[in-house]
Amino acid sequence: MTQLESARLGIITPEMTGAAALDNVSPEYIRNMIACGKAVIPNNINRKGRLVAIGMGLRTKVNASIGTSSDIIDVKAEVEKAVAAEAAGADTLMELSVGGDLDAIRKEVLAATTLSVGSVPLYQAFKEAIEKYHDPNKLTEELLFDVLERQCADGISFMAVHCGINRLTIERLTRQGYRYGGLVSRGGSYMVGWMMKNNRENPLYEKFDRVVGILKKYDCVLSLGNGLRAGAVHDSLDRAQVQELLINCELADEGQRMGCQMMCEGPGHLPLDDIEANVKLQKRMSNDAPFYVLGPLVTDIAAGYDHISAAIGAAQAARYGADLICYVTPAEHLALPAKADVIEGVRAARIAAHAGDMVKLGRKDRDMEMSKARRDLRWDDQQRVGLFGERAAEIRASRAPADSDTCTMCGAFCALDNVNAYFKESLASGTKR
Repeated sequence: MTQLESARLGIITPEMTGAAALDNVSPEYIRNMIACGKAVIPNNINRKGRLVAIGMGLRTKVNASIGTSSDIIDVKAEVEKAVAAEAAGADTLMELSVGGDLDAIRKEVLAATTLSVGSVPLYQAFKEAIEKYHDPNKLTEELLFDVLERQCADGISFMAVHCGINRLTIERLTRQGYRYGGLVSRGGSYMVGWMMKNNRENPLYEKFDRVVGILKKYDCVLSLGNGLRAGAVHDSLDRAQVQELLINCELADEGQRMGCQMMCEGPGHLPLDDIEANVKLQKRMSNDAPFYVLGPLVTDIAAGYDHISAAIGAAQAARYGADLICYVTPAEHLALPAKADVIEGVRAARIAAHAGDMVKLGRKDRDMEMSKARRDLRWDDQQRVGLFGERAAEIRASRAPADSDTCTMCGAFCALDNVNAYFKESLASGTKR
């Protein structure tokens, strides 16, 4: 049985118990959220690992994406990135290679991390079609579904499948006069090209029950890919994107009825004033299915610092209900991310997720603990409570102060050190004033 089927029967699985402990909630809460389609646990019956729950009432999770390109094929480097992403605090990983032996790369990455690993099967399907037929538009349905089965059998725990692209979404895209930013989803663009060239319906939509059947067999989460996501802020919430979102939300209902864990994906690039509407639209139309967003990036002109643009958007998205944030690295739009980019991307996304959760979940206790530690100049406690204590300690040690109670930002002019002596009684009693 899948996690969803077990939950509906009132069964608390070991996976639910483990995920509940990581979020400091009860296993019954996790079971109930999964049963009503408001949470998922990316899982695979062929692989054991550190499982997290994603969904309503839970800490916003962070995903890190890695993978080779057609220009840079270095399996060792991708394995190092996977390990680095986990060490930096990523909750899940996506293996998105498009260059080299994809089956071998996937297996090496799966062996290198304890995180749940996701994939986008269209990448491999179109790559193999090019190798076999010298034309991506000659991809066959059997090759496509074979790739889904193969990746699930290897241990993939969640799969971004572009089921919501159909003739109607392409009609919307055509009628609106294409886009300012074009199509930026690799899998989505190839599928749109395949459909237009062959004048056929998307097999992933047309035979959705077959897609669900494969993923359900392995208890893999079906993440309904956002193939028409906006790649520019001026394309945000256009008709094509909203049409695909509507179809994905309908498919989420259908997949859940069939007993498969379902998640919806979102953009992309969104200006700040569209983020709330996008998240609430998805949540309302999908009956609160878990929402997985890339970024979103809130401006198109921050290349080199797109991890900051994405963190701004991610904090807002998490605040309004997004459940899983896909990080963006400083290399976005420029190059294949290096290990250092991966680490920076994970850290920026973790800050964003925490900032959003402070509002969404009302969890500000850790920030209160940090406030008091800073007030009292307890440096060891500041490093313990902070998200990145080791980095904080490293920076402080690199510019050590003359007085160990202070830092070199203010030194003898430390405001806290100068005033705390006058409030000893309040500090001793623990009162605010």
